[in-house]
Amino acid sequence: MKKIQSLSIDAFDYSLPEDRIAKYPLVKRSDSKLLHYQNGEIKHFAFPDIVHLFHPGDYWVINNTKVIPARLHFQKSTGGVIEIFCLEPLNMDYTSALTQTKSGTWRCFVGGAKKWKDGVLSKIYVLNGVENQFHALCLEKEENSFVIQFNWTDGQFSEVLDACGELPIPPYLNRETEPEDYDRYQTLFAEWEGSVAAPTASLHFDHEIIDRLKSRGVQQGFLTLHVGAGTFKPVNAQNIGLHEMHAEYFEVSLDFIKTWIEKIKKQERTIVVGTTALRTLESVYWLGNERAKPDEAGLFHLGQWIPYEEKLCYSLIENLNWLYQIATEKNLSSIAGTTQILIGPGYEIRTADVLITNFHQPKSTLLLLVHAVIGDDWEKVYQTALDEGYRFLSYGDSSWLNTKKASKI
Repeated sequence: MKKIQSLSIDAFDYSLPEDRIAKYPLVKRSDSKLLHYQNGEIKHFAFPDIVHLFHPGDYWVINNTKVIPARLHFQKSTGGVIEIFCLEPLNMDYTSALTQTKSGTWRCFVGGAKKWKDGVLSKIYVLNGVENQFHALCLEKEENSFVIQFNWTDGQFSEVLDACGELPIPPYLNRETEPEDYDRYQTLFAEWEGSVAAPTASLHFDHEIIDRLKSRGVQQGFLTLHVGAGTFKPVNAQNIGLHEMHAEYFEVSLDFIKTWIEKIKKQERTIVVGTTALRTLESVYWLGNERAKPDEAGLFHLGQWIPYEEKLCYSLIENLNWLYQIATEKNLSSIAGTTQILIGPGYEIRTADVLITNFHQPKSTLLLLVHAVIGDDWEKVYQTALDEGYRFLSYGDSSWLNTKKASKI
């Protein structure tokens, strides 16, 4: 662990001109470019060519989280506007929190917090043609966030958010949310509400490509990781070891694990779409390696530095079998919980043969993850992408990165 803790984040900086940030999506989802990396060699494709990079029998792993309209604006009686950004429900899973009625408590960012001295913020929302009241009360100020209690007169909280909230696009786009974002900042796989940011590697896949991959004999596997606002948080500490990862909620079904074990035994590849899906698979590996057991609520939890401690490492199949057994004994249908895992220099990828991902911000934890996947060649890949006119960040182009996978799986 000492090595990664002592590394300077400055080693993961690069110059990203403002005009290389994709501020808007392309007219067609799949019209982007695709950079292919393997063993130091780089090739360039149009994104639809990705179909030919898959093999029949590949396990194609996708995050099916859905972005919620988490940004709320309340106007004070004096005219000032307070923005409340819902990050995560307090002491409750997302499904339960979003189906609550009348009241719920969330951890939030608050814009204009200094103008909100005390008291309740209120606004009116319309549900089924009827006007209703929505209130926000600050219960507690934390180090980097606030605990907010919401109260409302009718509907589930998800319906209130749909009526009152705004889809949160990434702050580095430096623009307001526009109508097309409500469609294009959701993936075609989005099913389970809970993210405040999209798993953007999946945004490139349209129905035509999905159908072609199915016809090719590629098998889909879905998991869920609700992306938190921490995905946009730069590493501000000089040393990586001083950066604290936000915990994110994930869920992987036992059916997924059973299929995955079969794929591994057949030596078929695991192709992972996005850093969020990869973090989830690696978290599952380490939960099994730790012989972790669920808490009273049936949830598993993984800390930030577990992978960097010196310890015996079991094979991927051994760890998956362990988790499957524990979950079955506890009558659980999935492995669910929270992960803070930081994947960076010195980390060995154990679950994926390929990572499909966009191009990420300088000095970000996502760029640290890319280093774990392809090593120091990340600089070569990113400089080539800049030289070749690739578009960067959430609405930008894509890459296919063959991983430096650990030999013992």
